Amino acid sequence: MKEESNEKSILRELGSWLLYLLFVLVFSYVIITYVGQRTRVDGQSMETTLYNNDNLLVDKLSYRFRDPKRFEIVVFPYQYRENTYYIKRIIGLPGETVQVIDGYVYIDGEQLDEHYGNELMENPGIAAEPLMLEEDQYFVLGDNRNHSSDSRDPSVGVIRRENLLGRAWIRIWPFERFGAIKHE
Repeated sequence: MKEESNEKSILRELGSWLLYLLFVLVFSYVIITYVGQRTRVDGQSMETTLYNNDNLLVDKLSYRFRDPKRFEIVVFPYQYRENTYYIKRIIGLPGETVQVIDGYVYIDGEQLDEHYGNELMENPGIAAEPLMLEEDQYFVLGDNRNHSSDSRDPSVGVIRRENLLGRAWIRIWPFERFGAIKHE
């Protein structure tokens, strides 16, 4: 009788551990899929705001409730390589016309006042001509314009909202630069 009770107790304990493990796995999947995830900066395109090998948390929840805003730093997948992401700044919003003239960015014919850097673009790529954004399109650029292939590659300069993974939210590594990411 005592052995049977011990076996039931062990099975009950094992069952509760398995249930707990299943809960943790499902919870983690939901968080990573719908709320946020970690990503790493690869390259110089966002310097001096973000640096190569910075680790970030990506907020996937905000854009379910509101539209992305100008100057927010967003993360989106690179269409030619799986598990590779770009990190860029939103410059042009849906319905706007974007153009780069003499290294300066113009939105609907007016020069954009940018606070995060003052590097002139040497090669505007697709933005050399006026670029009219559709209802669900955003124009993005790296902060380190002349060391970034963003607008020069038509698959990167203009992105659709459905392709936005989320916005860069917090730098978690290296610890000396830990903190919220400034979007302006």
